[in-house]
Amino acid sequence: MTLKRPSSRQLSIALALLALVAAIAFIAIRSGPLAATRITVVKATEASLSPSLFGTGTVEARRAWLIGPTTAGRVLRVMVDAGDTVKAGQLLAEMDPVDLQERLAALNATQARATSAIAAAEAQAKDAVARRELAAINARRYAELNQKGFISPTAAEAKTQELTSADAALSAAQAGLAGARQDLTRTRADVAALAQQRDNVRLLAPADGIVTSRDAEAGSTVVAGQAVLKLADPASLWVKLRLDQGRSGGLAVGLPASIALRSRPAQPLPGKVARIELQADSVTEERVAQISFDALPLGLSLGELAEVTVKLPATPRTLVLPNAAIRRQGDKVGVWRLDGGKLQFAPVRLGQSSLDGQVQVLEGLQGGDAVVAYSEKELSASSRIKVVDSLAGRQP
Repeated sequence: MTLKRPSSRQLSIALALLALVAAIAFIAIRSGPLAATRITVVKATEASLSPSLFGTGTVEARRAWLIGPTTAGRVLRVMVDAGDTVKAGQLLAEMDPVDLQERLAALNATQARATSAIAAAEAQAKDAVARRELAAINARRYAELNQKGFISPTAAEAKTQELTSADAALSAAQAGLAGARQDLTRTRADVAALAQQRDNVRLLAPADGIVTSRDAEAGSTVVAGQAVLKLADPASLWVKLRLDQGRSGGLAVGLPASIALRSRPAQPLPGKVARIELQADSVTEERVAQISFDALPLGLSLGELAEVTVKLPATPRTLVLPNAAIRRQGDKVGVWRLDGGKLQFAPVRLGQSSLDGQVQVLEGLQGGDAVVAYSEKELSASSRIKVVDSLAGRQP
């Protein structure tokens, strides 16, 4: 049997197919799914970190007041406006007193009448005392005359009865005097209470400050406790800072801070942690701290946003790595360590981190260990890898 030799056309096609297969294999090995994963490597080295906490907040007044009436009523007039500077005791606004003045006049008249009643009761009490003394003298004299037989026992008994009546009249006069004095005390208390209500319709500044809001106009009806004006002490401004609870470790009163106001982000202002709120926000999972300014800047406005960096004390020298090197495998946190050119996942225990992307490694590594910083894709212990200087143009 004679074998038929392939034609030149068939040979050309076969060679082309072989070249295509070789090209596909080359591409797959170099840059396709079979290609080695490019990685960058860093070494664990000892260093001291300068950790910081970062958060945003708003400028608020430590001392602020809501100025309003203690009872419902109608605003009669408002004498100041937002932005005005006021002094302690200055009249800011006044409520309509309605009939308070007339009621106060009526109570004053009642008080005068009670005073006159006391004078009359005192006179009656003096008269009762005099009558009682006279009755006592007569009773003693008639008793002596009765003992000597100059008068009858009936006459002596009559004088004794007069003494008893005088004692009763004195007691009644003294009770009337006490009642009149009690009436005067009650009337004076009513006058004082009504005078206080009359004073309460005059809304006075409790301290020096600036009016931050005018919330009611003349003719408006407000309820008890509703603010007509809002007042703040401009010397008490600070920043109410909110920090993520998970990254707020080390926060303490007195730590230095840098405050970048939204109106002047390129001019950070020095400050410090003045207070840490005991109550955290369980919804947003944030802690709240108050940051005071070392020196209040000019033109500071309430409600302005600020970015705050709180500087924590420097840490002792420990192994540090970039945050990018930290990986998670299931419920373990660790790094991919290079051991003889092979990948090995090493669980680690982390410490504090800094805002420049460095983190403490407290356990799990030794100084000089090489670990993966960035990789083109997810790694596994069986991944083929290629160490490069950088992944320019690639996602880590």
